[in-house]
Amino acid sequence: MFKVSLNILFVCIAVAGFAQKNPHGFEKGTDCRTCHSTEDWSFVSTSFNHDSTGFVLTGQHRFARCTDCHTSLAFSEAQSSCVSCHTDLHAGTVGLDCNRCHETNSWLVQNTLELHEQSRFPLLGAHKVVDCADCHTAASHLQFEPLGSECIDCHQKDYQATTNPNHVQTGFSTNCIDCHRIDAFEWSASGINHAFFPLTKGHALNDCAACHTNNLTEPLSTDCFSCHLSDYTLTTNPSHQSLDFDYACTQCHTTDPDWKPAEFRDHDPFFPIYSGEHKGEWNHCTDCHTQPENYALFSCIDCHEHNRSETDNEHQGMSGYTYASTSCFACHPTGDAESGFDHNATAFPLTGSHTSADCNACHTSGFAGTSTLCSSCHLTEYYATLNPNHASIGLSNNCDDCHETGPGWDPASFPNHNEYHALNGAHAVVSADCYLCHQGDYNNTPNSCFGCHSADYNSTNDPNHVTAQFSTDCETCHSESAWTPSTFDHDNQYFPIYSGAHREKWNNCTECHTEPSNYAMFSCTVCHEHNQTEMNTKHNEIAGYVYDSVNCFNCHPTGKNTN
Repeated sequence: MFKVSLNILFVCIAVAGFAQKNPHGFEKGTDCRTCHSTEDWSFVSTSFNHDSTGFVLTGQHRFARCTDCHTSLAFSEAQSSCVSCHTDLHAGTVGLDCNRCHETNSWLVQNTLELHEQSRFPLLGAHKVVDCADCHTAASHLQFEPLGSECIDCHQKDYQATTNPNHVQTGFSTNCIDCHRIDAFEWSASGINHAFFPLTKGHALNDCAACHTNNLTEPLSTDCFSCHLSDYTLTTNPSHQSLDFDYACTQCHTTDPDWKPAEFRDHDPFFPIYSGEHKGEWNHCTDCHTQPENYALFSCIDCHEHNRSETDNEHQGMSGYTYASTSCFACHPTGDAESGFDHNATAFPLTGSHTSADCNACHTSGFAGTSTLCSSCHLTEYYATLNPNHASIGLSNNCDDCHETGPGWDPASFPNHNEYHALNGAHAVVSADCYLCHQGDYNNTPNSCFGCHSADYNSTNDPNHVTAQFSTDCETCHSESAWTPSTFDHDNQYFPIYSGAHREKWNNCTECHTEPSNYAMFSCTVCHEHNQTEMNTKHNEIAGYVYDSVNCFNCHPTGKNTN
């Protein structure tokens, strides 16, 4: 009993003493038993709620020793900031608030992407998977000095090393996002920022030069035909050019490879297939266009053949009726039975391209009184034709003087050619081959012999016309019927062989011109050599005489022995 009373007395004295001076710096009146055992002053962890201090113990803090943070008995001196206990290995490069990145359970950072989104450079595309040290190159790998947010700040070497295309020589912008997507995982075409012209389907190319054939920095037109004009002109199934299709490819095509599938809504002005009687009655173009290599051809009777007998009966007595696809279309241009009309029964039968023309193209002001003159419809083509220029050379605007009604105005003839240049002899034989002389240019064709036959003149070696300086007026020697036989005014220009002493003394040019490759060379002594002794005797007293062909000609330029 005495012992218990003594302990109680000791505690009371101790409490009273600490109330006088608290070593932990607590306020006066704080009860020590809140933390300590009354038996040996040991700390009783369950007896103190650290949450009451304003610093809640979470994670690893719950297992730390009090003295790890409270280095002195004055607990109130302990700081609540992380850096007061933890060394800042980042050297202040990311601030002093560890809680921004770290949790109290461990130092591992689990949400790097989310944290980076709070910065001025969110991690997108390839930046998501790159190692931090690839960009933050500090030696410790723990210091994250602020980096430039421009692409070129990190990718200058990539810019300078790229050769396909060469960015430096081409003068590409150093603002990488002008061309490259920031959310891409590679630099190649799939990462190109081409949003202004989406590269989809057939345009999903890896080779920029396939479209940018010149300088890659030069802007390209976004009009389809600026790249695909050759596709347009070369397409024959159907022929876009002859059918005068619009250059706006998107009217029929998507960007699918090989231009397929395609839809031709403008077919209805030619023949209604998306409306009218034929709407929903077909699945494929080849249902009517049975020859895919030529869409100008079509068939009506492939579908309507089972009604031939009925059709024949319904058309009895109709002038020019024939059970044929072209006849169906000529009379039923909209596919309706009620729209039938026999144009061939009029004063203007439809032939060639007229059979597929839209009625309104000619009948612009109703059907009555429509002119049958070509110029009524085709005067624009007349003035627009420049090869040859119909208006400047005064050709008749009565088109059927020269043209048939076939597509492209072919075939065409020029029956009044002789009014411009008469075609006689051999020229008349080749008159049907216009290209032979005109070479496709009907405005600048020369009308002189040499203008067309200069190559013949220059290549002739027997005799060589150039060396001999023959006249370029071919008619001097040749006729229009053929090059041979030909005549040559040898007597007046050079040496009399058709008159004088040499008349009928020769048969072939090579008797005197012994070198056929060079008619400038000739020989007198070949024929006169048997008279050399006589010639020497006759010329005995002539100074400088030498028995030589050149001397013969120099002294006897007409061949007479008296001159």
